[in-house]
Amino acid sequence: MDSSRNSSSKKPPDEDGDAYERFALIRAGILGLVFVLAACGNLFFLGTLWKKRKRNTRTQVFLLHLCLADLVVAFFQVLPQFLMEITHRFRGTDFLCRSVKYLQVVGMFGSTYMIVAMTIDRYNAVCKPMVSFLKGSFRRYLSIGAAWLISLAFSSPQISIFSLKEVEENQYDCWATFIEPWGSRIYITWITLSVFALPAVIVLYCQIRICTTIYFNMKRKALQAGRAGTRGVSNAMLKTVKMTFVIIMTYTVCWSPFFVVQLWSVWSPSTAPTQGPVFAIIMLLASLNSCTNPWIYLYYS
Repeated sequence: MDSSRNSSSKKPPDEDGDAYERFALIRAGILGLVFVLAACGNLFFLGTLWKKRKRNTRTQVFLLHLCLADLVVAFFQVLPQFLMEITHRFRGTDFLCRSVKYLQVVGMFGSTYMIVAMTIDRYNAVCKPMVSFLKGSFRRYLSIGAAWLISLAFSSPQISIFSLKEVEENQYDCWATFIEPWGSRIYITWITLSVFALPAVIVLYCQIRICTTIYFNMKRKALQAGRAGTRGVSNAMLKTVKMTFVIIMTYTVCWSPFFVVQLWSVWSPSTAPTQGPVFAIIMLLASLNSCTNPWIYLYYS
């Protein structure tokens, strides 16, 4: 994937020195802004959740872990890339190189699969309320633990793919090595399927089932004599579903261009728009997802 995330081993062609320096400063400025927004927003929301931890709902427990995953993205993906834009090279040891690249993908997987876990929890709460009630706490922490374990395990290839290499005479950088010509294609395709496509299918299925269940339940209740509290419960449930839907849509909007361009760059490199400001902006905008999430949580809280 791209250097803003993880895994392309191809260097951009030489550009005009002044233009390249200016463009690098612009990228660094955008990354710096993204880092500040993501770090401050998620730390603020984390503090909010911590203050009312004794009253946290099931959804807020998932939001807490989603917030932690977004902080991993901010500190181990956006911040290292910001520093590399300033120094033009990775400044560190081979161990640090592998660790940073590993944690970059841990945050990406963690953010994605925590959304999946939260959506499945909402699906169980709406579509299987009795099962959700009886096994609520155990199921919740099991799904949160599974999301983190999947993230840690699926990110492990980064450790062997990346290493500190001499890219020019006496110049070292954190670089990816693939078996050519199919290694990068398989890896990028697998990352796209595991981080984006498969979670999107699961989340879409759950959202459709949630929406149809709520619709038919509310329609049935409208035909029956209303009981006290029914409207309040329905409104609270609808609010949670709306928040989950907005989080999913924001994730899709931010990440779809990124994965499309990544797949394009490895399957048809001669036609892929992998150079210039448009490509750089697409790569940088993907990280905005970690900036928007805390404000979505706060709005619906």
